[in-house]
Amino acid sequence: MEQKEPILYVHMLGRFGLTYKDQPIAFNTPPATKPLRLLQILLYATAANGGISRTQLLEALYEQEDLCDLANNLRVTIYRLKKILVQAGLPECEFIQVDHGTYRWNSDLPLRIDALDFEERVRSAQNSADPAAQAALYEEACALYTGVFLPALSEDDWVIVTSMKYKKLYEHAFLHACRFLKHEHAYGKILDLASDAIQIYPFEEWQSIKIGALMALDRYKEAQQYYEETAKLFFRELGVSPSQKMQDLFNEMSVKMRKTCQKTQEIQDFLAPAEYETGAFFCNLTSFRDNCRLIQRLQERTKLTAQIMICSLSDGSGRPLENPEKREVLSEHLHKAIRGSLRRGDCFTKYSPSHFLILLIGASQDNCALIHKRIVKRFAQEHKSWKKYVQYSVFSLEAAEPDIQELSLKKKPE
Repeated sequence: MEQKEPILYVHMLGRFGLTYKDQPIAFNTPPATKPLRLLQILLYATAANGGISRTQLLEALYEQEDLCDLANNLRVTIYRLKKILVQAGLPECEFIQVDHGTYRWNSDLPLRIDALDFEERVRSAQNSADPAAQAALYEEACALYTGVFLPALSEDDWVIVTSMKYKKLYEHAFLHACRFLKHEHAYGKILDLASDAIQIYPFEEWQSIKIGALMALDRYKEAQQYYEETAKLFFRELGVSPSQKMQDLFNEMSVKMRKTCQKTQEIQDFLAPAEYETGAFFCNLTSFRDNCRLIQRLQERTKLTAQIMICSLSDGSGRPLENPEKREVLSEHLHKAIRGSLRRGDCFTKYSPSHFLILLIGASQDNCALIHKRIVKRFAQEHKSWKKYVQYSVFSLEAAEPDIQELSLKKKPE
């Protein structure tokens, strides 16, 4: 019987680790230290792209540091990494190859990475024309996705961008697999998939899928108990209630609409939203300004109060966030955090790639700090270190013509 060549298997989803000959390799240094940070960059870049240029490597390894002699620091880090790898028990070799300014992992050992295996399953499923085969591949992909990409390096720009890419692929695989399984009435499998997904991302409101599966299995008491636990979790951690979608699962008895004339019904249908949406209402900048002007008119004859909150993304040190890829990822994440943290009666808009404006009706300036804290908590729920990227300022919306184009975007004074 032919003996299989041992491979070096790399875990990057949920944790970082190496397995060789089916045995985990133990490092006596944390994954965020420079040598192991270099190792993670090289392993992923080599397997995904065949290597990484010297410039990209220095940016990824020393992005927040101001070092005079980067070349010497890199040489020292490479030397330390080689020493760590030998001490960990890997077969001694050169490990790192430099060819015309491109750095890559250099080992005779076959290399596999769980994140790339996961991505390959999703891509294969997307290219499959057979629904059953497609669903099976999506299920395999979900089983491989055991957590966020390299959580110990969640502040690194390249990790932020890559992590969000994999999260979107996972969401795609999970939802498509559940859709197929629901069609097949395979609710037990849906329960397993949903439980794993909720463990990784507890605030994506995928609990509704698990509750729906429990109800389909006539496990109503268990579903109700789980709903109550979810409601407590959302209120305790984020200060909000579960979505209307989850609440509707416990309201199966439809309410009969009053009989009205056909014309009135047509108008109601025209004005009604396409579907019920939770969270704050997102609108374009022009609509946001119109909403502000309407509120100001109401203020002329009522005691209605309103505040404008400006949420801004920075580089973590108070300076503008210039990296476009990182800014796009964080902006998308902040959009979801704002929408999920506010009431349906609040509205917000995107003023620029780094700034969001929020109209808080009925709120006082004293309430705004709590609201901002709630937004940041949701924004940084998966990566605690992301809190430093969000700043805010607040001003009252008075009964005067607003000029949204001239809003000050300065950080609120301490």
